[in-house]
Amino acid sequence: MRLLVTGGRTGYLGRHVVTAAAGHDVVAVGSVDADLRDRRAVDALVADHRPPTRSRRYGAAKAAAETCALAVCPDVVVARTSLILGDGTSQHERLVHYLLAGAEGALLEDERRCPVHVTDLADALVEVAGSGLQGVPNVAGTDAMSRFELGRLIARRDGLDPSSLRSTSRVAARVPGPVDVRLDSTKASQVLETRLRGAGEFL
Repeated sequence: MRLLVTGGRTGYLGRHVVTAAAGHDVVAVGSVDADLRDRRAVDALVADHRPPTRSRRYGAAKAAAETCALAVCPDVVVARTSLILGDGTSQHERLVHYLLAGAEGALLEDERRCPVHVTDLADALVEVAGSGLQGVPNVAGTDAMSRFELGRLIARRDGLDPSSLRSTSRVAARVPGPVDVRLDSTKASQVLETRLRGAGEFL
């Protein structure tokens, strides 16, 4: 199976997907390699492994990727996920360490998400790519929790004092956005061999 992995060179999840896809024909691209809105550019990437020159900003391409994929590709699958962490190097884990080292800031206690381990997600995405699954399945962990609860789990795993973490709310922090962003991954769990663990287990 040939896989085009965006973020496969330096991206946090992308690098893990490339590792999980060992044995497949993987084309790993970075943020400057292609505009995903340009089907011909993507086809060219898959056809040969030469990285093209920069044509658009990565942020714009990323924002348009899901809509374009669903509109252009009849057999596409768009996997939606949550906070990604687990190997000690994610932004969430680093943030907890910064805060416990004395940095200013607090973690949201009113926002509910379903964190997923990066290797579970990487394995699941490779499996999804070859499964024939279509649509927009959720591929996230089984435990719903706040960023504050997640931070406490990270601290305990790493032998740090979770009581030193401070919490806040979106209202208090003046950060707009939804508070209930839980994902039900039952459908994916029923068809995938990869087990999507909850943060309460992998931390």
